[in-house]
Amino acid sequence: MLLVTGATGSNGTEIVRRLAAQNVPVRAMVRNRDRARAIALPNVDIVEADFDRPETLLSALVNVDRAFLLTNSTEQAEAQQLAFVDAAHHSGVKQIVKLSQFAADVHSPVRFLRYHAAVEAAIQASGMAYTFLRPNLFMQGLLHFRSAIANQNAFYAAINDAKVSVVDVRDIADSAVAALTEAGHEGKIYNLTGPQALTHAEMAEQLSVALDRQIRFIDIPPEAMRDQLLSIGMPVWQADGLLEDYAHYRRNEAAAVSSGVQEATGKEPCSFQAFACDYAKMFG
Repeated sequence: MLLVTGATGSNGTEIVRRLAAQNVPVRAMVRNRDRARAIALPNVDIVEADFDRPETLLSALVNVDRAFLLTNSTEQAEAQQLAFVDAAHHSGVKQIVKLSQFAADVHSPVRFLRYHAAVEAAIQASGMAYTFLRPNLFMQGLLHFRSAIANQNAFYAAINDAKVSVVDVRDIADSAVAALTEAGHEGKIYNLTGPQALTHAEMAEQLSVALDRQIRFIDIPPEAMRDQLLSIGMPVWQADGLLEDYAHYRRNEAAAVSSGVQEATGKEPCSFQAFACDYAKMFG
């Protein structure tokens, strides 16, 4: 049996749908069954469990051979994922496929990169087989700016002209499905990027073509970006972590293009141009 955690999020939903389409039996772990309608599909067993209640994880892990590990990036993420690793080990799980992050490192100034690296180390120390997926900034992350793009034909971030090798969530899902269903991915670390590194201004140009109207990118100071994130209700810890991410991008530490998608799936990664065309209607 395969288990997918974070099954109602953008990555988890894509993974569950792909497994169901391939007629692969999968257990989808959710906190609230009522929010799982999008994945209520044939071959999908929906189970309620909570990372903050480790005793519920054990029932979700019964008869599970391979598990996909993903939580929200909150202040509790490291503790939640470590509790899952412990429960998976005691439940006899053979392999964990973990969604990590590009440039994960315990010494990074970026809190997200530190906690991902700590959980990776715990998985390796457990003796279970592992596959680590380290995606760069998601193309679909631009959907967080869709209100500004729809109403102002612009979006804002503190990144200047640094390039980032953004990756499509659909390629992440394909990589996860391959690691969960195929042999040969054990012990692998896949850096997942798109086929090219782009500045946010270049992304705006490609969005302009796809939307058939001019979209501008406007660089703003980190303090202004923080205020913007807090104004839309993002928790302080997460907002500060995202600012650390963007400082990491501004240092050009996320511009490298990797062959990870090709290595994991056997196919070329989606271009930003294709993403922009496929998602154009969502930007209004």
